[in-house]
Amino acid sequence: MSKQYQNLLAGKLYKTDDKIQSIKNKGRYLSRLFNETTEEENIERKNLIKQLFGSTGENYTVKPPFYCSHGVHIFVGDNFFCNFNCIFLDLNTIHIGNNVAIGPRVSIYTALHPIDRSIRNTGLEYALPVTIEDDVWIAGDVVINPGVTIGEGSIIGSGSVVTKSIPKNVIAMGNPCRVHREITEEDKKQWEVMYEEYQESIE
Repeated sequence: MSKQYQNLLAGKLYKTDDKIQSIKNKGRYLSRLFNETTEEENIERKNLIKQLFGSTGENYTVKPPFYCSHGVHIFVGDNFFCNFNCIFLDLNTIHIGNNVAIGPRVSIYTALHPIDRSIRNTGLEYALPVTIEDDVWIAGDVVINPGVTIGEGSIIGSGSVVTKSIPKNVIAMGNPCRVHREITEEDKKQWEVMYEEYQESIE
C-alpha cells in the first residue's frame, strides 16, 4: 500500500498516485460493464457487483445505472437493495449494514477538499468514511455527506441533505437533515396490524 493510499484511508491529505488510479480504473471498468447489462443478465449483474464492491452479504440487489469512484471501498451486508441512478463516491470507505434499502438517485460522498484555496489548488484532497447501520431506509434523492453515520433502524426522508450523523430509530428529513421524531412502539403496533391484515388478504 502506497503512502498516498495510506493517507487516503486515514482521512489525511493525499494526491492520487498510480496505485489509487489503478483502483479507480478497475472500478470504472467494472461499473461500466455492470451498467451495460440487461434485465435478462441478473446473474452477471450480481457477479459484477461482487467483483466491484469490497464485500457483499447474502441477497443483494443493485439496479443500473450505478456509479462509483473506486468500488472496492464499498462494503454491504445482507439483504441490501439499491435503486437506480445512485452515486457512491467511495474514495474512503462506505460501510452499509444488513437490511438496508436505498432509493433512486441517492448520492453518498466521502470526498472533501481543503477550505484554504492555496492548498486546494495544489490538487490535494481528503476523504472521510460513511457508515449506514442495520435496518436503515434511505428514500430517493438523498445526499449523504462525508464522515456521517446513520444509526440503526432510522429512516431518511426523500430529498434530504445529511451533513451530520443521525441517531438510531428516528425519522429524519430536510436540508440540512434533522431528526423529525423517534420511531415508537405505537408505530410498530400500527404496522403489525397492517401486516396481519395483509396476510389475511392473501390466504
